[in-house]
Amino acid sequence: MNNPRATGRPHAPPTYAFGKDDAPFLPWAHAEGRLEAARNYWLATTRPDGRPHVTPVWGVWVDGALYFDGLPTTHWARNLAANPALAVHLDDAEDVVILEGSAEDLTTDKALGDRIVAAWDAKYGRLHPDPAGSGLFRLRPRTARAWSNSSLRDGTRWQFDE
Repeated sequence: MNNPRATGRPHAPPTYAFGKDDAPFLPWAHAEGRLEAARNYWLATTRPDGRPHVTPVWGVWVDGALYFDGLPTTHWARNLAANPALAVHLDDAEDVVILEGSAEDLTTDKALGDRIVAAWDAKYGRLHPDPAGSGLFRLRPRTARAWSNSSLRDGTRWQFDE
């Protein structure tokens, strides 16, 4: 797993109510809990002509990475094949969690594949991927931002070791 470290507040205009230096950062464990519990993950990709494309997908957070699958003919999968840059936003009314990085199209070993399928089945109970067979996508974030909607003061930005 690449280790996140808090590097400050999310970049925003000064009028935003993100905390100052004396306000505590949001713990990564809180953001990671939201990533594990999320039902839908909104993928933001870029089309070859530069236009954005956003779509919800199912996925699981396992070993510090987001795993999601889909047919290679979908718009988002074709976009990632041309440009793997990706942002992911949770469908969460209580907190904001945003990841940024590059997606990898991969086939996993059986042990990791079994953990992904177990997490998938625990969450959705159906339509699990075949990560050791047909592959899936993985996002290991490079940066993340999160804050509580009830109080922006805990807004935190993380950088991940590569």
